[in-house]
Amino acid sequence: MGTGTKCIGLSKMRKSGDILNDSHAEVIAKRSFQRYLFHQLRTAVSLQQDSIFMPGTKTGMWKLKPDLHFVFFSSHTPCGDASIIPVLELEDQPCSPVGQSAEAISDPVVLENKRKCEEIPAHPITKRMRTEPRDLPREIPSDTAMHYSTGKEGSLQIPPDSSNSSPPANGPAATQGTVPVGAKVVDIYRTGAKCVPGGAGDAQKPGVEYHQVGLLRVKPGRGDRTCSMSCSDKLARWNVLGCQGALLMHFLEEPIYLAALVVGKCPYSPEAMKRAVIGRCQHVSSLPRGFQVQELKMLQSNLLFEHSRCAVQAKRANCPGKVVPCGAAIGWSAVPEQPVDVSCSGFRQGATKKSVGSLQARSKVCKVELFNMFLNLVSSISENKRPESLRVKKLETYWEYKEAAASYQEAWKTLRKQAFGSWIRNSPDYQQFK
Repeated sequence: MGTGTKCIGLSKMRKSGDILNDSHAEVIAKRSFQRYLFHQLRTAVSLQQDSIFMPGTKTGMWKLKPDLHFVFFSSHTPCGDASIIPVLELEDQPCSPVGQSAEAISDPVVLENKRKCEEIPAHPITKRMRTEPRDLPREIPSDTAMHYSTGKEGSLQIPPDSSNSSPPANGPAATQGTVPVGAKVVDIYRTGAKCVPGGAGDAQKPGVEYHQVGLLRVKPGRGDRTCSMSCSDKLARWNVLGCQGALLMHFLEEPIYLAALVVGKCPYSPEAMKRAVIGRCQHVSSLPRGFQVQELKMLQSNLLFEHSRCAVQAKRANCPGKVVPCGAAIGWSAVPEQPVDVSCSGFRQGATKKSVGSLQARSKVCKVELFNMFLNLVSSISENKRPESLRVKKLETYWEYKEAAASYQEAWKTLRKQAFGSWIRNSPDYQQFK
């Protein structure tokens, strides 16, 4: 599990790998999951107790036991491309799912949340701008009404009449129901993630033409540009390369993919999620054996996170002062030693300037700590029982070990070439630690 909303700027990055560049909740959760995978592999290798892994067909290789699946839950739509969704005139309360029925909008709890949250923008970076509304067809399935695609200029295209369309039989439960009579698209939600420098950018015109969809984006920093790609982009990458990363791929016969992605009660569009996480990579071909673009199931929960911005603001409606996100990031991993990890500004919470650079200041999910888990796993295996990729030549640095995961690097190269050419890659100088 993970919580967090912050990233560090380019000037604060460290070549020692002992700082967290990206502390958004999705990334903290994924890194905590990698801690869990390292522990499970160590357990499998030692044969001391049951593990989620079983021996593979090649020496030193492992694979997941049958019928094991991992589901990713996020309390809010990931930042970046997945957050660029239409705003309906009757759906401008940030606490309610897109495409809910007219009956849901009349619910007293929803109306109360609307009253208390209607002045809160979906993202504090930009204000919502109104534009000339477009009428939507009446009484049609919400997933049809909310469908839109990328036009020649990346603008949002709403079908003029989809009244004869039917929703897919296996569509997400969150898209069932009807668009309220008279609903109009009045705007789109803004994302604070900025387009990758040097590439195509947002038009920033009023209303629905403010953003351009389908672009790679970086997370914003406070006055200092970050190199952290948006969570929408990272989820799209994980959906092709797996959630295990390069180091763990040395030991695995196949990537570890997510079976489903569930988003909590918040502004949400299944079409935008599919476009951002799957659609942008769907054309990618010639991936190495075992890698593929996953048809990830996407669902929305009716559960509102009790500590979400909207929920907290509603509770504090009569209290003075501004509500701001907590600066700390909390991670939890199902491991026996120090399962809880709390960090702030990229270091373990409580670290002082004098302690930076010491073991005590490191988060358990920073690069160098995960690298140490990897090295401990390698050292626990006799050389003749290690995977072939770890026996071919002497490897020392974090960068060298990552590059030696040949199938993973080939898949990443193919993905960048065919879909994510403008992805920001950190210099190898930041990955030469041992």
